[in-house]
Amino acid sequence: MSNYDVKDTGLAQAGKLRIEWAEAEMPVLRQIRERFARELPLKGQTLGACLHVTTETANLMLTLKAGGAECFLCASNPLSTQDEVAAYLATEAGIPTFAIKGEDHETYYRHIHAVLDQRPTLTMDDGADLVTILHTERRDLLDQVLGGTEETTTGVIRLRSMQREGMLHYPIVAVNDALTKHMFDNRYGTGQSTIDGILRATNRLLAGRNFVVAGYGWCGRGLALRAAGLGAHVIVVEVDPRKALEAHMDGYQVMCHLEAARLGSIFCTLTGNINVFRAEHFAVMPDGAIICNSGHFNDEIDIPALEAMSVSKREVRPMVVEYTMPDGRRLYLLAEGRLINLASAEGHPASVMDMSFANQALCAEFMVREHASLERKVYAVPETIDAEIACLKLAALGIAIDSLTPEQEAYLASWQSGT
Repeated sequence: MSNYDVKDTGLAQAGKLRIEWAEAEMPVLRQIRERFARELPLKGQTLGACLHVTTETANLMLTLKAGGAECFLCASNPLSTQDEVAAYLATEAGIPTFAIKGEDHETYYRHIHAVLDQRPTLTMDDGADLVTILHTERRDLLDQVLGGTEETTTGVIRLRSMQREGMLHYPIVAVNDALTKHMFDNRYGTGQSTIDGILRATNRLLAGRNFVVAGYGWCGRGLALRAAGLGAHVIVVEVDPRKALEAHMDGYQVMCHLEAARLGSIFCTLTGNINVFRAEHFAVMPDGAIICNSGHFNDEIDIPALEAMSVSKREVRPMVVEYTMPDGRRLYLLAEGRLINLASAEGHPASVMDMSFANQALCAEFMVREHASLERKVYAVPETIDAEIACLKLAALGIAIDSLTPEQEAYLASWQSGT
């Protein structure tokens, strides 16, 4: 394979404009890039990244390259690539990129291997596919890897499973778990971009419809909030009693999956688990129900069961496939069950990815600096990095906050004062 594999190199200039548009909303990452260019904290490192190839990711790659890293990028989902962005990175930014929107299964994994062929010393993953292939099929490369980072909830779940089984060969920082990532990216980013993807795919009115949100983590909270804001009647389904109670107290209906399946007009899952919507739910969903996923993998919807139950299917709009059931009901699956916010829309707004990717950049620097003292396990983002990013973001927004007085600091550190 050549030093890149993209759909059309002629799209590069369009990609450049889109990357610049996103960069204007990413002041924190811009400040980090300026420092990286001066200090070169990643000099001598080869970074293998498996991320959604979007305008925001492009700005992250440019920041890492400015820091001295030799960067190689592939897609972390077959439908999330923005082809013009991939073209610009590959042909004008000097970042070998292997990503084509709509690539098949074989091409997807060939692209991952193309990145691993560069023998990375750092990995940056979104869903842990690259790390998994590295630990199964490319184990000869493991000893040279200093460490890595992981962007998403699904990937962190996989990596912690690897750690529990003693399979993880190098330290990885769970960027997803930083407060400046999941409280903003997952909640505000996923909430807005998922609604954007559903509307672009369907052009359906949300007001007055029963909107079923499966999973009330940070992503589910964000989606429920945005759907309700557009007038939908939000129903939450959960398996965690604490999150279910929280959803109830936030004003949403909470019920079992099967009950919700009978009532919903639009169904979206954001759990990181498998077969959240499955045969027994498809059997009772109303005619015209829309089904989609905003979790990382399309495993959240039991698509083989939907295929087996239907008597016919047809694509009625881009990213919308109609499945007709034996009784005549029609169910609509969006974006092949893949990430609707990236497959049908553009993903999260740049202003929230600014903080997420600032975490990625600073954690890559942390890994280069501290890898020798770290064990083979999943680490939290250091609090100093999390706080630094929040401070930079506030400053960029022109927001000033107070600090504790010496008296207040002493009071909080003492135990003597009482009633």
